[in-house]
Amino acid sequence: NRILLEPIKLIDPCRSFSDRRKFTVVLIFKKQKHSGSLHTEIPKMTGHQQDKSPTETELKVREILEKLDRQIPPRPFTHLNYTTSATQSTATILNPQDTYCVGDLLDILVEARDHLGNRKGYGGDFMRARMFSPALKAGASGKVTDFNNGTYLVSFILFWEGPVSLSILLVHPSEGVSALWRARNEGYGRIAFKGAFVNGTSQVTAECGLILESSSELCKYLYRGGEEVFYCMKPRHMPCEALTHVCTRQQGVSYLTAKEKDLFQKSNIGVEMMKNPESIAVSQCNSNENVRKKCEFGMEVPTPSGYTFQGRWVSAQCTQRLLNSSQINDCLKRKLIYLLGDSTLRQWIEYFPKVAQTLKPFDLHGTGLYKKHVLLDAERHILVEWKKHSHPFITVQLYSVIDDGYIPQEIDRLPGDKDTVIVITLGQHFRPFPMELFIHRAISIQKAIERLFLRSPDTKVIIKTENVREMNLDTEKFGDFHGLIQYLTAKEIFKDLHVGTVDAWDMTIACGSSNLHPPDDVIRQQIDVFLNYIC
Repeated sequence: NRILLEPIKLIDPCRSFSDRRKFTVVLIFKKQKHSGSLHTEIPKMTGHQQDKSPTETELKVREILEKLDRQIPPRPFTHLNYTTSATQSTATILNPQDTYCVGDLLDILVEARDHLGNRKGYGGDFMRARMFSPALKAGASGKVTDFNNGTYLVSFILFWEGPVSLSILLVHPSEGVSALWRARNEGYGRIAFKGAFVNGTSQVTAECGLILESSSELCKYLYRGGEEVFYCMKPRHMPCEALTHVCTRQQGVSYLTAKEKDLFQKSNIGVEMMKNPESIAVSQCNSNENVRKKCEFGMEVPTPSGYTFQGRWVSAQCTQRLLNSSQINDCLKRKLIYLLGDSTLRQWIEYFPKVAQTLKPFDLHGTGLYKKHVLLDAERHILVEWKKHSHPFITVQLYSVIDDGYIPQEIDRLPGDKDTVIVITLGQHFRPFPMELFIHRAISIQKAIERLFLRSPDTKVIIKTENVREMNLDTEKFGDFHGLIQYLTAKEIFKDLHVGTVDAWDMTIACGSSNLHPPDDVIRQQIDVFLNYIC
């Protein structure tokens, strides 16, 4: 172990973001042991990348991006009047009936029109469909099929008996979707990073980033031969290994035109398209419930993946057991559970003690929300651990990078066995950056899972998709359109892996949760799906 002088309290480098090259010095420190090394210093880097032939991963990223470009073509935008209007568009129930039966498919034809009442000749509108029964605490998403000619088919599976309300929201018109896609991929300038370097009795801060265009000397932090890279401006008289903490700030950078920004005014986001708010009646009709097998790894996740009913998630593809405390305790015995991702997965470790009361927090002496979180039951040999995924991680709070690791890196460190469970989530922190970054990371995770299964095929891996979130919160950076594209892309990348899926995207739509951090009842349903895979 080497001795590192660690500050009692780091000065927050994000407070001085207006001076992007400014260095500050702090002289109040205490001694503390620190084990392990940080990163490798590559001196005198004069650019963010060298000329080289594209790797297999880079070629795959390019292929996926080209496919997405074809699916989200540029749409002309001259005036708001010529964009899709929720109020002018029509939504018509096909083959309407007085009463429907549980299990029936209800179809709605949507014809898109602009604000002047003219039919739209192309598709691409971002819609969100949901059916719900508040008295039953029931909800499910609908499936939207785009015919690319201005018409859409919205399909609902009538999962439960009772009065059911229907909703189709126009989240963004196709012109807004096109603008968001173009703007997203134009640059990395929306989020700025700063790093805190500590050496002896000095602390300095420096500009950092996923890409830094500079002729100055850079610190380049690599993983697996450059597949994952992070940069910082190298401080004078300070080694690159002295980087200890990072924080971020949102910049006043937008790649949307002034005219395009009108598309994302609050009044234009998430507008209801259904003109008739009355509910439909659904009866049991003596229908027999299909016998489904137990939820297993490798199952294809349908759309919708299930529904929520009286606080419980019911899968559309497999039979889920409602486990009692005794069954959960028996199941978790000797389990090592690693939660790798963002704060939506940290919610799991915060909720776990309510599921298994013998799990107790273990203090690793970290600070802040983004430290490693650990729950232990030493008597029954249970470990639950949450670690944040590495860069990009967006927060104004300082977070340590001493034991930081990208998700592929964390997977590679685990030997794995039949009692090891890994849960992965990725997405929210990637939304403000070009799509290439998310695709690249998802492919890296896919390869790491494949390596894990080669050495330990009995290890259990579960992908938790990202949640939907608030509709009106900085759409260009964090809007759900970016999340939808990531959700669909991740599905495609991970589809051939023998993994389980907690479809948090579909679950949060079904539950009507438009919050980055869903309430406890939604978290409990997510954990119930997780437990049905491993128990």
